[in-house]
Amino acid sequence: MYHYTECGLRNVWLENGYNSRKTGYGDAVSVEDVDGLHALLALRLADKKGSLTATELRFLRTHLCLSQASLAKMLGVTDQSISLWERKGRVPKSADKLMRVLVLGNIDGDRRIGDVLDRINTVERIVNQRIVARETRKKWTAKITDHDVLPA
Repeated sequence: MYHYTECGLRNVWLENGYNSRKTGYGDAVSVEDVDGLHALLALRLADKKGSLTATELRFLRTHLCLSQASLAKMLGVTDQSISLWERKGRVPKSADKLMRVLVLGNIDGDRRIGDVLDRINTVERIVNQRIVARETRKKWTAKITDHDVLPA
């Protein structure tokens, strides 16, 4: 069995569905259908009894491709709050319930929840982009770049 900690969860063991081989840098493991595995793990976490832990919240948030800032906006808190929850392990009930609803709806193929997640992720990408305009011979052109990358 393989202790699969790469997903960020400490309690996941794989009986099969992975390949292991030795390399010049040590043992290497590749997981077959990692997306399917992560969907299964997300579903199990959404269905579990008891509160979500910090690492489970982080796993579900990243599984849904949500940034800390995006989740914070959905909950009406700061992204520092999300960071604190993921580090300290005290996940508020509202965040716990919202993550479960989002995961279950997304996995069940609820188009509306999928659309909401896509919209949130698109807005987050747009917020982190720059439009750089340039005037040449009285004509303007523009490029869209990542927020941290300025064109030469």
